[in-house]
Amino acid sequence: MQQAAVIVNDASTTEHSAPVSPTARVQAIDVLRGLALFGVLMVNLMTEFRVSLFQQFLPPDPAMPLIDRIADTFVSSALELKAISLFSLLFGVGMAIQFEHLEASQARLSLLVRRVAVLLVFGLVHMCLIWNGDILTEYALIGMLAIPFLYLPNRILVVTALGLFALFAGLSLLLPPSYWPTTAFLQQQVTNANHVYADGGYADVLRFRLQEIPMVLRLLVYIAPRTLALFLIGILVWRSGMLRHPAAHKRLLVRTAVVGLLLGAALTFTDSTGRDLVPADYQPWLALIEPLGPVALAWGYASVLLLLLGLTQARTMLGIFAPLGRMAFTNYISQSLLFGWLFYGYGLGWFGHLGAALTFMLGLAVYIAQIILSAWWLRHFRFGPIEWLWRSLMYGIRQPMLLPRT
Repeated sequence: MQQAAVIVNDASTTEHSAPVSPTARVQAIDVLRGLALFGVLMVNLMTEFRVSLFQQFLPPDPAMPLIDRIADTFVSSALELKAISLFSLLFGVGMAIQFEHLEASQARLSLLVRRVAVLLVFGLVHMCLIWNGDILTEYALIGMLAIPFLYLPNRILVVTALGLFALFAGLSLLLPPSYWPTTAFLQQQVTNANHVYADGGYADVLRFRLQEIPMVLRLLVYIAPRTLALFLIGILVWRSGMLRHPAAHKRLLVRTAVVGLLLGAALTFTDSTGRDLVPADYQPWLALIEPLGPVALAWGYASVLLLLLGLTQARTMLGIFAPLGRMAFTNYISQSLLFGWLFYGYGLGWFGHLGAALTFMLGLAVYIAQIILSAWWLRHFRFGPIEWLWRSLMYGIRQPMLLPRT
């Protein structure tokens, strides 16, 4: 910690061992992150706060009202796994930016390691004490694995990412059936969750949350190859200059938008309702590539947004999401605190009582409120509160928080 403070205070390295200033940020990244946060919010709210995380692995309720079915289908088809895939890619972008920014610092490696180590602490606190649907812990652990790749050439990152995607696609066939809980076990778990989360006090919710963590970790281990692959793709995207100069890559972005949207939509459709349309001989191949549908769709979304950011009017409109993206960490944790109070027994106890459509409207209201609050906050402060704490702990020195008065 002292070493980092000395390096930060050294005049010869200060600009390379301190956070990127707000004026030097790339707006496209903040906009993409802000929009991805909408999907993360909705999926977490609909599938993990409103009901048990494990409810999604059971057959749907045939008595669900049509309006709820529409909301649930939209979230599962358009946002589920797509938003988190985009978020993962952007985390890789963030790692590449930090690596580049610290190029002249002798403490570059130690600062990069400290960055993800601090994130790991945040993640473990979030997972154990606030909400066990946490993704920060996985990002920190996979981020540790990704750090060495920052020093490697692009061709190695490409080959490794493709290999990891292939591993992830084949995991459904490689893992033994005993890896996943039985339907009877999941049904019992959902029944217990409906009781504890809706009616229990904080101590009851905490005990049950900790008891669920081993099953949550199985899911995190399953998606780990995809997460690391997306981190590596994010590093490659930053190195390509696509985010800094999207206009120079317009032709490539058009192609990736078309391929990503069409392929992602096709795989999402077959995974949900169209599997019977695929001939039996192709079913095994379909099972292999279906898990990559959300990744393709996420990249299609990102390509379309980057193309829109090349248009002046669209860039102005999409700019409202940039403050939300700059404070994504704070907003993510705030969502967990708020939804925990709304849905768990130590608060209002709405768990299991709200329909999907009403929950969707709640999520939309919270998201709009966070857009407004983030814009207000960043008119006065350099960082969100948790972003400020993360940077201060990473660099080992308290970062300036207030913006200078003009």
